[in-house]
Amino acid sequence: MATKTAKKKATKSSPADAPVRHFAGYPATVVFAEPGTKKEGGKTALEQLLWGDYVGVRGPKKDGWVRVCTRHVKEGWVRETEIQKDRLLEVIFVDIGQGDGSLVVTPDDKHILVDAGQGDNFIRFLRWRYPKFATRRDFEAIVISHPDSDHYAGFSDLFTNNSVNVFVGTIYHNGIIERAAKKKSDSLGPRAKDGDVLYLTDVVRDKARLVEILADETAWKKKNYPTMLKSALDSQRVGDIRMLCEVDKHLPGYGPNDRVSIQVLGPIIEPDNNNTPRLRWFGSSSETGPTKNGHSVVLRLQYGNVSMLLGGDLNIPAEKLLLGHHTGMKLPPTNEEERRLVVEAARKVFQVDIAKSCHHGSADFSDLFLEALNPIATVISSGDEEPHAHPRSDTLGTIGRFSRGARPLIFSTELSRSASEAIKNPNLLQQKFRAAQQKIEKAETDEAKKKALDAFEKLVKTIQRSIGTYGAVNVRTDGKSVVIAYKIETTTRKDKMWDIYKLEPEGGVLRFESKHEEEEE
Repeated sequence: MATKTAKKKATKSSPADAPVRHFAGYPATVVFAEPGTKKEGGKTALEQLLWGDYVGVRGPKKDGWVRVCTRHVKEGWVRETEIQKDRLLEVIFVDIGQGDGSLVVTPDDKHILVDAGQGDNFIRFLRWRYPKFATRRDFEAIVISHPDSDHYAGFSDLFTNNSVNVFVGTIYHNGIIERAAKKKSDSLGPRAKDGDVLYLTDVVRDKARLVEILADETAWKKKNYPTMLKSALDSQRVGDIRMLCEVDKHLPGYGPNDRVSIQVLGPIIEPDNNNTPRLRWFGSSSETGPTKNGHSVVLRLQYGNVSMLLGGDLNIPAEKLLLGHHTGMKLPPTNEEERRLVVEAARKVFQVDIAKSCHHGSADFSDLFLEALNPIATVISSGDEEPHAHPRSDTLGTIGRFSRGARPLIFSTELSRSASEAIKNPNLLQQKFRAAQQKIEKAETDEAKKKALDAFEKLVKTIQRSIGTYGAVNVRTDGKSVVIAYKIETTTRKDKMWDIYKLEPEGGVLRFESKHEEEEE
């Protein structure tokens, strides 16, 4: 009896049956129920995986095919040539409605969050991506581009809910901490004029200064942004909170000689004669929005020959300051030749292959800055239910005009998911959840408890489905080629579940080639 038990345990924990981590090959991999394609007599496809998706190789191999498991498929078969061992750089622009929220996963399996939208869409996506945080999840960094609620408020649940199993190395912000003030114009802290220019003079560079501000509750009471940052500190699951700006040059750990480089291009600090850091005030003296937006944290990612820009909610005055600072040239240019020289110099810093459109496709942009970016592909994060009509028509036209290639690409999280995210009867849904929870608590047998748990999970899936699966714009790259894709919502073919666009190197630069593109005569 003991021998049989021991044998059974050994079989159950046998390392030979444990899946070995691999990833789907370029540009996609189809998982089948049995070896062979339809043409070769194989069974119907089970799933199409996007390049870089997880594949657990279990073995055995058979005629060039290998037995695998995936996130959704317990057992299937793929061609051995269509999987790889190397992880990619992955950037997911989540459909969080109006706002920004993205996940960066490096080839070294480091995870970084950049913004989180305003509602619960982002946290729902994370719960889908890291199944309910059942095991500890460490994020190397959270970057909050600027203190507008459609960029930071989605992080609140990570810190106010003590049951969330999430730990963060460092939270980076743009140095602007909102305060309680009688006048809205004073809510970003003290200001002072230097000549004709107005500056914010209390730039919060480190954790010590933030703690000092938070210690006086009357200074920030009822302000959501400092309240959230205090929750992060109080959670004791965050290592550090500090400003990230151009002076830092790179996100720590992602310098010019690292595998992935993340350069910090903004915000621009302009110190006074005593070397006290200041941030320029944008817009009128009473407006706070342009200053918060304009000093967004601007990141430029570089992996191999592939580059990407994340620019928060930049606006015209901020873009001009960035261009002038990084080129050392006088702006605006007064003639076409000066403009050409400015663009030429700016592209050495700002030109990228993929750009996240600043401010959700707002019309508050500089043509000169877009010309400097000169991307092949642009991703717009915007929402269905918002008062700004983002993305603006002139923005879309100008992006196309100043992008590379015969057919420049513009992606939109708003268009990638057409299903409504609004819950029509939230009170009814809450009642269903309460009833499902009570059934779990009252279950008297294991069978009844399992049935109740299954019913509860079914309810959870109804509110996780769209955000977890649809709307997200996925960017995957090995530093040479790029795949940009989003999930197709109504397809009936499991071997074609993704709308995929490929950027491939040609003559040392990336190029998108459409199958519908006309050949030159």
